[in-house]
Amino acid sequence: MINTEQSLHACPACGLLCDDISEDAIARQQFSCGKAAKFYARKTVNTPPQINGQPASLAEAVAAAAELLQQAKAPLIAGSSTDVHGARALVSLANQNGAAMTHLNAASTLRNMKVLQHRGWQTTTLTEVRNRADVILMIGTDVVSHNARFFERVVWVEEAMFTEPAARQIIFLGGDKLKTQAGTAPDGRAPQVIACPSEQLPQVVSALRALVMNKPVAGESVAGVAISTLQALAETLKAAKYATLVWVSKDLHYDHAELTIENITETVVALNQKSRAMGLSLGGSDGDTSVNYAHTWLNGVIIDAPDWQEHDAVVWVNSYSPEAMPPAEVSPVIVLGAPDSIFTIPPAVFIPVATPGLDTGGQQFRVDGSVTLPLTAAKPSDVPTLSHVVALIEKALVNEGKSA
Repeated sequence: MINTEQSLHACPACGLLCDDISEDAIARQQFSCGKAAKFYARKTVNTPPQINGQPASLAEAVAAAAELLQQAKAPLIAGSSTDVHGARALVSLANQNGAAMTHLNAASTLRNMKVLQHRGWQTTTLTEVRNRADVILMIGTDVVSHNARFFERVVWVEEAMFTEPAARQIIFLGGDKLKTQAGTAPDGRAPQVIACPSEQLPQVVSALRALVMNKPVAGESVAGVAISTLQALAETLKAAKYATLVWVSKDLHYDHAELTIENITETVVALNQKSRAMGLSLGGSDGDTSVNYAHTWLNGVIIDAPDWQEHDAVVWVNSYSPEAMPPAEVSPVIVLGAPDSIFTIPPAVFIPVATPGLDTGGQQFRVDGSVTLPLTAAKPSDVPTLSHVVALIEKALVNEGKSA
């Protein structure tokens, strides 16, 4: 049982932002989520700034970074693994220096954004799913690989306002290697699993949409799935009081995956003609939801995926995943990253920055986009925040411009 006298932390290790993490759990390293355990096990090392792999002062590293950006004709701010405050600082830096901006998850995020821009969609929140959903269809994902506590926090809860949680019907559609154990009901009732090869999921989803719209589908099967099985699934969705169709864009890694997402969201539209249904896009990591929202608010456009060859300098920002780095052929690279960042090749400049939720406080959007939650420093340190470092670089750029 959680000691309510302790401060509770929102965990930024995935998009769920589970806000029930106690100080005792952090101290004892007792978590039901492997991502949370890995995140809170990190220790902030006393790593100095570096220039070409050699220790330097913060002022020297800032000056070196500003000089590289001043010389660049087409700089890129990438990685962008940070929270809302860090994202706002990066947008400011990009606007000052004429840099393009992207995120390490931009490719998968764009799959969703293309559908939202082209057709719009009807999506729900984690709270609504918890309180209303009676049928949950997981499409091409087991979710727990991305959001380990989804079933614990949203599905198999003790109470819900408008449905009986233990009676929910869980259905997995798609990938033939999905981990479906988390979909088992508290009474031992196994989820329904409709398997097909992952690469053939688009055909199956397209057929399901047609059946929901009462359109005929030729043949006896699609990608090894019997049409009668898909017809029964369509009828289950139509009969539901609140059907929820769940996907994770990262798991749909094939060409034109946005068309599959569109088929999912248009199936929701069709269901809402006579019943009630909603979509729910899950996943979310490295602050991608927060960064995309902040970028869109401030610039009016979504974050795009980069063409690395078009840029002659890269600012790589990585607070949450110290092992993630840009392509090896990119040069020069300025890394504003966690103190425990891992380098195969030392960057031109490295400036350690605080990790929100670990070294410092912050603010993060939950993956459903419905709320922002404050992040509290679990292990406060003196490492400068990304916002502070970016402000120093911006000031140095101004000075560089005056002296040019």
